[in-house]
Parts: sequence; structure tokens; C-alpha cells
Amino acid sequence: MKMKKMIALILCVVMAVACFAACGSNPSAPSDPSAPAIDKINFATGGTSGTYYGFIGVVAQVLNEKVDGMNINVQSTGASQANIQLVEAGENNFAIVQNDVMYYAYNGMAMFDEPVTNFSAVLSCYPETVQIVAGNGITSIEQLKGKTVSVGAADSGTRFNAEQILGIYGITFDDINPVYESFADSADSMKNGTIDACFVVAGAPTTALTELATTFSFNLLSVDDEHIAALQEQYSFYTPITVTADTYDCMTEDASCVAVMATVIASNDTSEDTVYSFLKGLFDNQEAITAAHAKGAELNYETAVSGIAIPFHSGAIKYFSEQGLEVE
Repeated sequence: MKMKKMIALILCVVMAVACFAACGSNPSAPSDPSAPAIDKINFATGGTSGTYYGFIGVVAQVLNEKVDGMNINVQSTGASQANIQLVEAGENNFAIVQNDVMYYAYNGMAMFDEPVTNFSAVLSCYPETVQIVAGNGITSIEQLKGKTVSVGAADSGTRFNAEQILGIYGITFDDINPVYESFADSADSMKNGTIDACFVVAGAPTTALTELATTFSFNLLSVDDEHIAALQEQYSFYTPITVTADTYDCMTEDASCVAVMATVIASNDTSEDTVYSFLKGLFDNQEAITAAHAKGAELNYETAVSGIAIPFHSGAIKYFSEQGLEVE
């Protein structure tokens, strides 16, 4: 009898230990048993000094803390084109990209030799302004002809933005001396006088330009209404935007610009529950996100569904439909 009691006691201890281990093996498991299962999110962003990485890093920190089961891992990458390729290859299931590059990928255009369609739209977050920065002697886009201009990294989204905007003004890359530099390198080249102008496509204010403005006075060139209309007629992903005079120290007046949208995408293999939970967590916790990153204040439902010319993920359709928005 004593032996039987001893065996029973040992079995109870073993079961208790096993139960404790099972409960502790997944610290990210939802505390609410009725909560939907959420896939781990491997989020492709951009360089560590860029807006993509900083903004999504804050989103991840807030949502991982506030949303049961949410597990976002933020990764630094080569930004839009690389991010789409990473999602297509199954390396990442979420990414943030320019909406124009997203459009190119889905339609097999520009830097994509064939269509890439294993992803869907989740939401547009904020505008990325096409900022055309020039030395003080240059006050209009027409004056860029014959000048040395940084048009962004080779095969970057910025390079195509530069080609499209210059093209509306009747200027080709044959009419300028194009150089292919990152935003930070472009700012250094402006300061050193090795280039006359540069294209920077990012949320304004952009760190590289804020730092440049402390030691170098530049002009932010405007795109007039007539050319904005012509640009939108050819490329529907552009939206008008005003960069106010208080954006950079050297500015004395507002600049009329165009922007593309920073857009979150998800692989088609990502579950509906995961995308839905991400969006709900994003908007439910917008105040906390905004407290840590200024771009959080630009999240709104109207912006979220604008500038998107590819299908939405089913989880996004479910969430936005609940908010009274029609998406497909």
C-alpha cells in the first residue's frame, strides 16, 4: 500500500512539473483562451537610421506589450524592393514599402522583370514626400537640366520617382549628370559641393536633411499644380502634399510637393486573424505609438486605404469593413 501511495505521489509531481513547463514554454501565448491565434510577424523595414525601422520598431514594442499573442520581430533591410523580394521568398511575412514600388512589383514593371503577387495590402501609414533639394542658385525644377543630380540608389524607388517627375518637365537622365547615392551620402555631397541637387523620398522632416540644414542652406523645389496633375494622370500612386516652411531651418516658404505612401504589406499566407489583430492593435493603441514616434499621429482610416492599387489582405478587408470602409 505504501508503495502504491509513493508511486501516485511521484506521478502527481511529474504531472505538475510537465504542466508548469508547458505553460512556461510559450511566454507570448494569449492570456485570453478565446483570443485568435496570431502568427509570429517577421517585419522587414529599412536601414536602422530610416523612418521605416524607427516607426515599425515603436509599433512592435507597443503591440507586443499591449496585444495578447502578438510577437513582432523587426528586421533592418534594404527597404522597398528588397522587402517585397523577402516576402516573396518567404523570409518575412510583413513589410513596409513605398506604394509605387508595390505597384511595380504587382505589375512586373520598373525594377521587377515579372509580376510578384504573393502579397496583399494591409494599410497605408503616412506620406513619403518626394523632396527635391537644390543649392541656393537653383530655384526651379527646370533649372536642373545640365546639373549633377543624385537620383537615389540605383534601382531604388527614388530613382524612378526622379525619372518620372523630371520626365513631366521634359527632362531625361540624358539631360542631367545622374549619380546614385543614398540619402545620407546625397546630403554629404550637397554640403561638399559635388552635386547640385538630390532627390530624397521619405517622411518629412527627414533626418538627413534636418542635419544638412544646420550647416547648409538649400532650396526645396516645388512642383506646380499643372505638372502635379500631369504626373497623377500617368501615375495614380502620387498624392499632392505641402512641406511647410518650418520643416527645415533653411526654408523661408512652403513647398508644393508630391508624395507616395509608406504601405504595410503581408504575404498571402499570413492568416486573416493575424492581419486583423495587427490592424486592431495599431489603431487601438495609436496614442501610445504617437507618444513614441511622430508618424503615429498620421495614422487615420482615410489615409489607411488610400493610394493602394493592389488587392487588400482578407484580414484588412474584415477590419476596415467593420469601420464602415469599402475595400477589396
